[in-house]
Amino acid sequence: MLPYESCNLGSINLARFVKNGEIDWKKLKDVTWKAVHFLDNVIDMNKYPIPQIKKMTLANRKIGLGVMGFADMLIQLNIPYDSNEALELAEKIMSFIQKEAKQASIELGKERGSFPNFKGSIYDGKYEAMRNATVTTIAPTGSISIIAGCSSGIEPLFAISFVRNVLDEEDRLYEINPYFEKIAKEMGFFSQELMRKIADNNGSVQGIDEVPEEVQRIFVTALDIPPEWHVRMQAAFQKYVDNATSKTINLRQDATVEDVKKAYMLAYQLKCKGITVYRYGSRPEQVISAKEEKPAEPLSPRPRPPVVRGVTRKIATGCGNLYVTMNEDEHGLFEVFARLGKAGGCADAQLEAVGRLVSLCLRSGIKPEDIIKQLKAIRCPNPLLARGGPILSCPDAIAKAIEDHIKGKEVFEPARLDYFEKREKRTRESVQVTEKAPVGVCPDCGSPLVYEEGCRICKQCGYSSCG
Repeated sequence: MLPYESCNLGSINLARFVKNGEIDWKKLKDVTWKAVHFLDNVIDMNKYPIPQIKKMTLANRKIGLGVMGFADMLIQLNIPYDSNEALELAEKIMSFIQKEAKQASIELGKERGSFPNFKGSIYDGKYEAMRNATVTTIAPTGSISIIAGCSSGIEPLFAISFVRNVLDEEDRLYEINPYFEKIAKEMGFFSQELMRKIADNNGSVQGIDEVPEEVQRIFVTALDIPPEWHVRMQAAFQKYVDNATSKTINLRQDATVEDVKKAYMLAYQLKCKGITVYRYGSRPEQVISAKEEKPAEPLSPRPRPPVVRGVTRKIATGCGNLYVTMNEDEHGLFEVFARLGKAGGCADAQLEAVGRLVSLCLRSGIKPEDIIKQLKAIRCPNPLLARGGPILSCPDAIAKAIEDHIKGKEVFEPARLDYFEKREKRTRESVQVTEKAPVGVCPDCGSPLVYEEGCRICKQCGYSSCG
């Protein structure tokens, strides 16, 4: 599409054109002509949101007539999706629709006039008239195929039975392919137990003894079909489509990077205009699933035994000495407590909260490494330089204490004075000055802190480390 052009799409349900095991070509021609006429009328009847879209749409009058229900048509004709016969039928069907749609557009052009940009276009001199610059597109048809009760676009069946997730996890639609249900009942092998077995088999009938082999061959699903057949089917339709062809190249959950590469390269070789590759299960939530996934069991913290053993590590921080106690049970690290040497105040309340949450995570099975990753490198206004590395905050000190504990490291004693403490000492020993040297950053407003009368204070907002 060019800038500001609009999508004006419609899809013919191919499942409705099979009669007594044969394709009704006369009916397909009639519907194709009416569909072109219909979509051309939409251009004139539409209310456009902005003038630029109206101008471009009316100048080229592009329409996109496509198909859906192709997999249903194949089933009715007893043709496997992944077969040369199916590829031949795809080309035959789409070339027929393309030819008839073009002819319908030519006749409309004679009657109503060609699209305004006809002169100088690829059609000028080749055709007497042409109402629409393009006539065919194959869209995904996700929603309209549900409304029409047919298979989506040119896709194979996703599954014989599957779960369709709608809006949220509590809205699920359970669907069984009507053609399979009909054949299974006619041949006498349908049962609810079979439906459950198919659902447990990712919606596939392959390898299920109750399903006859000839039925298994016809009812192949998206994940049963090798990726190259997906690409070849897309290319077969693309040969006779003006615009692009929508198709998902479905890969199994164990697909590799090499499998993806092969699909892309084959699409390039076969001149597909675009390609969509999806590996099943690669997203935590997907619109349709072959079977209902059971939600993960909620985390439940293991109870605290009467007696636990552990160690307490002393770590110097910018706020004073921090004592971190780490206890273990038979499963490993179990709980963490942290307390500053100077008891009381907001800092201790925050440390108690951090300790409780860390302990809850440990008792619920969260790996210590994941906890360390969350706490490490959190900064406060009072960092401390240490021989084993800087202590950036109390949470950072807790993370390093846990890390040293699980790795069995010795704790490095920090340097006696960090950068800010040295500056404070120089300030205290210097003569009185009007402007005080900065000794950190205010935790409330971010302005520089100065040392004054034994406290760190902020000249901007009034913060004082002494309260």
